[in-house]
Amino acid sequence: MVSQDKDNLHLLSPVGRDLRLDLFRGVGLWMIFLDHVPDDVVSWLTLRNYGFSDAAEFFVFISGYLVGFIYGPIVEGGLFLAALKRLWKRSAEMYIAHIMLFLIFTAQIARTIRRFDNPMYADEFNVHNFLEHPDILIGQALTLRYKPVDLDVLPLYITLVAAAPFIVWCLTRRPNLTLLASAVLYLLSRLFDWNVASYPPGTVWYFNPFCWQLMFVFAAWCGIGEIQKYAKWVWSTPAKVMAGIWIAFGFVIVMTWHFHALEAMIPKWMIKLIYPIDKTDLDMLRFTHFLALAIWVTLFVPQKWKALNKTWLRPVILCGQHSLPLFCMGVFLSFSAHWILAQYGRDLFTQFAVSFGGIFIMIAIAWALDRASRVPDLFVKVVETEETEPAIEAGLASAAAAPAKA
Repeated sequence: MVSQDKDNLHLLSPVGRDLRLDLFRGVGLWMIFLDHVPDDVVSWLTLRNYGFSDAAEFFVFISGYLVGFIYGPIVEGGLFLAALKRLWKRSAEMYIAHIMLFLIFTAQIARTIRRFDNPMYADEFNVHNFLEHPDILIGQALTLRYKPVDLDVLPLYITLVAAAPFIVWCLTRRPNLTLLASAVLYLLSRLFDWNVASYPPGTVWYFNPFCWQLMFVFAAWCGIGEIQKYAKWVWSTPAKVMAGIWIAFGFVIVMTWHFHALEAMIPKWMIKLIYPIDKTDLDMLRFTHFLALAIWVTLFVPQKWKALNKTWLRPVILCGQHSLPLFCMGVFLSFSAHWILAQYGRDLFTQFAVSFGGIFIMIAIAWALDRASRVPDLFVKVVETEETEPAIEAGLASAAAAPAKA
């Protein structure tokens, strides 16, 4: 029994941090901020301009991988309820963050509309109905049905993390069968147009959880160590060549979106075959493009990559280590940047100023949060009075009896 308790304590001990995940999550946060600023020349630095996938795939995969890597051994060791408690607490934290972000974000837009008498922002960010019927829309927001623009991804994370304990439980027992079931659910949801209803009526979630769960489950499958069983094929020379070709193909297709003169290079039969490239239902072109990138990125950025400990990468890693507050702050900053560009012009200097200024603010907040996390927590354990009084009385009685026995 003592040995089993020691094993359980070992399972609950801190897990070594993979700085690569923090690095990529930080890069993803910067990309999301830049992508949410319309018509910004600096957004050409983000992934979506050079391939089918973007920061959304990065975030969902990293979240799923961490769930499998951290909680897989815990669930397998018989501590399912401990994993359930922690993951549901995290899901609740994200839900509260989403609601607070929704309220502050809509208030920010409403104030901007009144201050500058510009109704464009209400329509552009999908808050027009909220400003007219706040009593109805608050209820819809609380049930995650109504979401302004740029706030679509958090409900997906909330749903996936809430389901994560059961996903990990299945993965630790039948990993390949669980992954197959996830793929079947993905296919059925695309075939029968399954999605979660949104608001206004007739709309659905921008990120379909029935489809995006495939990325999350696959990442958790990798996180529990199953990918290592197929490493010699995944990182074989033919696989790397195919991944490189697919990345190049994605680059050529995306370039036709920016330079229409290149469209003549793409055969019409291919255009009919690949379009539309649907983000809502996680099109396979996006999924496989991300996998191709992952194959090459893991080759160039190994777990013990020396640059991960260099000072010049510390800012982006810090941002990745505080992803939830930085994501929320990025939403505010992207609207502020959009407002500045709309009100004061879109010259190159202003675009560079608001873009890199926003990133600098995110780094400063990440640094402040990191310093705050190092301050020790002072706490006093409080026990209910009803429980302490019998214990005190018993202790006094035993102390009084001790001299008599002596």
